Amino acid sequence: MAGALNTALGLSFYPLLLWWQPYFVTHYLLALAIAQAVCLCFAFATHKLWVFRTRGALFREFAAFASFYLFNYAANWAALPLLVEWGRISPVLAQLGFTLTLIVGSWYWHSRVTFRSSAPSGHLRPRI
Repeated sequence: MAGALNTALGLSFYPLLLWWQPYFVTHYLLALAIAQAVCLCFAFATHKLWVFRTRGALFREFAAFASFYLFNYAANWAALPLLVEWGRISPVLAQLGFTLTLIVGSWYWHSRVTFRSSAPSGHLRPRI
């Protein structure tokens, strides 16, 4: 359920910003920054509270969680202008494609790094 909510928000927030405010059509990277910040905080909350149900370690977990997305955001900031300006792909479709690739690695990272178990086995048993 958390994955579905995060995906729905992540895929809809950016296009909604572009639709809601025509200024963002021209300044699509500003809309991307806003969407990324909002979606990052929402995704962290759903992963921490609903999926992995961890207690404490808020700052360590947020730093690990954000580090995954900051790396991906940097790649996104490089790819989006190339896809839009050179590839002549609409910002919404370009962002959709990038988001779908991001989904692939997020589960692995968060289960192994962000919300890792401190138990010796190192395996998490997330609740889905």
